[in-house]
Amino acid sequence: MSVQSQPVLFPDLSSQDDWTFASAQTRELTHCYHDYPARMIPQVAGKLMDIFGKDASLLFDPYCGSGTSLVEASLRGIPAVGTDLNPLARLIAQAKISLPDLPRLRETITSFHRQALEERIRALGEPKEIYGIPNLFFWFKPEVVEKLSRIKTFIESIEDAQIRLFFQVAFSETVRESSNTRNNEFKLYRMPEEKLANFHPDVYGMMAKKLQRNLRGYEEYRDRIENAGYLPKVSIYGFNTVEGIPAEILPPRSVDLVVTSPPYGDSGTTVAYGQYSRLSAAWLGLEEPHKIDKKLMGARKAAEISRFPSDALNEAIARIARVDEKRARHVSSFYADLQNSIFHVSETIQRGGYACYVVGNRRVKEVELPTDSAISAFFEARGFSHVETFSRTIPNKRMPRKNSPTNQAGMLSKTMTREYIVVMRREEP
Repeated sequence: MSVQSQPVLFPDLSSQDDWTFASAQTRELTHCYHDYPARMIPQVAGKLMDIFGKDASLLFDPYCGSGTSLVEASLRGIPAVGTDLNPLARLIAQAKISLPDLPRLRETITSFHRQALEERIRALGEPKEIYGIPNLFFWFKPEVVEKLSRIKTFIESIEDAQIRLFFQVAFSETVRESSNTRNNEFKLYRMPEEKLANFHPDVYGMMAKKLQRNLRGYEEYRDRIENAGYLPKVSIYGFNTVEGIPAEILPPRSVDLVVTSPPYGDSGTTVAYGQYSRLSAAWLGLEEPHKIDKKLMGARKAAEISRFPSDALNEAIARIARVDEKRARHVSSFYADLQNSIFHVSETIQRGGYACYVVGNRRVKEVELPTDSAISAFFEARGFSHVETFSRTIPNKRMPRKNSPTNQAGMLSKTMTREYIVVMRREEP
């Protein structure tokens, strides 16, 4: 007697066409803790989990950033693993899913307010330099350095590791906003002298406001976790999925659901995560903050253009090459790294598991790069089927609506206005 195979049951996608979340509050719970470039909004991550991860026993985010998907997984009781090369991102993500003792946290915040107000925090010697910041007083005014040093001393005196982490996240944003940088930029640019002359940041006030904001978010998050009746089971690592995924952390075919938002391009020409993080990471003593961008996708430039299992991507890169061969090689290097990463990620997903990638199609030399269809092709080459690609208007990710691809005055080009949610399903065992 022959055995008939069971039909594959896909989630009902008929009513899942609205992904805009135009009026949604994206900074609720611990999502409020820290700004971060090009964040995936929690509503998208949560909706993907609700559709494709109802029975998931393990979620993986291979480019977890500041931890949006990890927080959403913890709220649904889904064990999760995340990895990111940026140590500041990992610190923020870890803080978002930590559960420090609430009375002790409130007491420590009150102690900080009292000591800061009375100027009783004493720094252990004002720093002349900080590793990772070559010219400290170029990036910070002397009075700012003094106050940041005092806050840093206070934080280092906190014995409870989770409470100390809570303070470090607020300190990170305070460092960035009290610096001499143009804070609306990802890359490190100093304010013009005329603006610096009138720039007198209230360092203690900044820190105090962030502590209070984050405390409210944490109280809401803790309430949600306690009402749900389970503790977060989240692990955060720093391994590079382009090079491989440690089997002792994620064995082959162990993941039910991937929800992630990879970089849209190489760090040098899109989002400079390392530059964005450098000052905060240096003050926090994180490892090699000035070398992050050299480790990210596309940082190692290939000598020639690769061929990919995507005709649309190959054609787009060829069009760029006809204008600028070197730039085309840079673009090819990024997609080669993305393809390698997807190869390794795909090996962790079990049969019937889903990979959900939230991406944007950037433009290079006036050519739109089809990242969404390229990701679909990369997964299809690994035995996955394409379930759906949802489209949504891109949220405010602090990315310019126009840029200057030629660096010539008046020569502007449109940047990304939409993003795509590519959903793939493993079919082969």
